[in-house]
Amino acid sequence: MNQKIVGILLFNEVEVLDFAGPFEVFSVTQQASNDERPFKVITISQDGELIKARNGLQVKPDFSFEQHPELDILIVPGGYGAREIEVHNKTLHQWIQKQDQTTMHTMSVCTGAFLLAKARLLEGLSVTTHFSSLDKLETAFPSLTVKRNTKFVDQGHILTSAGISAGIELSLYLVGKLLGTAIAKETAQQMEYTIQSKDVLAD
Repeated sequence: MNQKIVGILLFNEVEVLDFAGPFEVFSVTQQASNDERPFKVITISQDGELIKARNGLQVKPDFSFEQHPELDILIVPGGYGAREIEVHNKTLHQWIQKQDQTTMHTMSVCTGAFLLAKARLLEGLSVTTHFSSLDKLETAFPSLTVKRNTKFVDQGHILTSAGISAGIELSLYLVGKLLGTAIAKETAQQMEYTIQSKDVLAD
């Protein structure tokens, strides 16, 4: 089995559940028949140094932008750090853009959508983000079709999700898309997570 590399971007003031929820989903996923892990999850920050997430949680990323292996899936979380700080970080935007050229899928959680938009990955697409930032996203990036009252939006290569816990729903959906709905349901059961979106369970 070829293990897929899931890279999660980290930065100061990142929303904890935005990255920890997807981390858990992809980390606990198993192939139903053989106990193998189909995903290897790694964390990446610009310099690889300790970051301080929202509300003070400290996390040591696995890699810097210069060191990490090639990614199959890129996850860009949100939070205050995304919408107020990293939205101005051109080096980070360029790195996202570069990774997207070779990923199978690139996904955002919450206001991570602003970082994908800054990397010019969302132009002309339907997207979503945290409910409190929908108007801001729509105003800042008028080429986007901003979807409301939805957990996530699948545009094929690019996927975006609403706030915080919606990242878990999107991650389970992507597990189902890659490995089948049954494995997505088993992953949710392992986490004792009740799936909210009917789209996660759609065959």
